[in-house]
Amino acid sequence: MTASAAAAIPPQHQIRALHTAGTVTVYQAYTPSLGLPAARDGRFPAAWKRDRMTWIKPSFLWMMYRCGWGTKEGQETVLAVEITREGFDWALAHAELSHYERDVHPDHATWQRELRRAPARVQWDPERDLHLNRLPYRSLQLGLAGEASRRYADEWTVSIRDVTPLAREIHALARSGETEAATALLPDEKPYPLPQGTPVPTAREAV
Repeated sequence: MTASAAAAIPPQHQIRALHTAGTVTVYQAYTPSLGLPAARDGRFPAAWKRDRMTWIKPSFLWMMYRCGWGTKEGQETVLAVEITREGFDWALAHAELSHYERDVHPDHATWQRELRRAPARVQWDPERDLHLNRLPYRSLQLGLAGEASRRYADEWTVSIRDVTPLAREIHALARSGETEAATALLPDEKPYPLPQGTPVPTAREAV
């Protein structure tokens, strides 16, 4: 690998997202019975269980990998959820790694104790390309539980859009070999600027 090619590869643990000065967009996929009312009303309905952990993904293509471009059962409606950066930053600042790391945690018991207390958890999974192949760097998943889940649904959410048609259009273009056209439709995800002093849990190595 040339030096220029290596420089083009993002860091192993970097948050990339579509964001504005005040918001960041994350993705989730639901059944139409839940996802369509959420997109219609711009907020999660009462049926959305606020007492359960929910996982949000800033990476559009990782969401496509997870939901199979909106074809997996129970994930047919893909939502782009715009939330406040204040809320997103709060969740990151109160997160713990979803798995034990010997080089990060003092011991397994300490990690378990901190995980039980944390309202959010961080997981780093291989980022995906347009064809959903693994890339040599990681993508953030942010799990929200308890207070974080409730605040996400009822305080942080600014807008909810149904991007299932966009997912299908990009998928169709990618399958037909129109890579440039498909890429042009992807959300413009750029490195997310964390507030100074906000620690984000990371693993020393890919897991």
